[in-house]
Amino acid sequence: MQVKIGYVRVSKQDGSQLLDLQLDAMRVEGIPPQRIYQDHASGRLDSRPGLDACLKALQPENILVVWKLDRLGRSLKHLVNTIDGLQHQGVGFKVLAGEGSQIDTMTASGKLVFSLFAALAEFEAELIRERTRAGLAAARARGRQGGRPRKMTPQVLQMAAAAMADPKTKIDDLAASLNMTRVTLYRYLNGDGTLKESGQHLLDRAA
Repeated sequence: MQVKIGYVRVSKQDGSQLLDLQLDAMRVEGIPPQRIYQDHASGRLDSRPGLDACLKALQPENILVVWKLDRLGRSLKHLVNTIDGLQHQGVGFKVLAGEGSQIDTMTASGKLVFSLFAALAEFEAELIRERTRAGLAAARARGRQGGRPRKMTPQVLQMAAAAMADPKTKIDDLAASLNMTRVTLYRYLNGDGTLKESGQHLLDRAA
């Protein structure tokens, strides 16, 4: 039996954003309150207790339902990886509104739309890798980076995180290409590219 499980999220925890619209959409979809998981947290946060509990509760032949795609994923790549993981568990995925509302992995057309999103995620990842490789090559050609050290910005942080997630990346080369020190990189990021508290704080302020 196919059981629908809902997940809803708003970004602010101070009450200035409400879940009412999303909850109404879930009720129209026929999902009772006890099967709806909630978060009041930024989509950029790694820790979302409601989503974690929701994913653990899902069983084969369940369908995870979200209001919009941006309620689920931190990025296009994270979104695709999450949905791909659901498919491997035999769990369906459905989007009710906005961009991606054609996605329903229980249907042939919905699977096709999702495959296009997956292709875009890989394209985005390859662009980041190309920019990183070009920056590293330029840094090696110069031998060293001159001028005043660059400050960490959300855009640079995201690029550095993607580069450090690749085990082949040499931290010294990456730091040189970004015109900053290893110390600065490690202030915001762990060795595997995951965010430290200061890195998450920088992204949250920019959100």
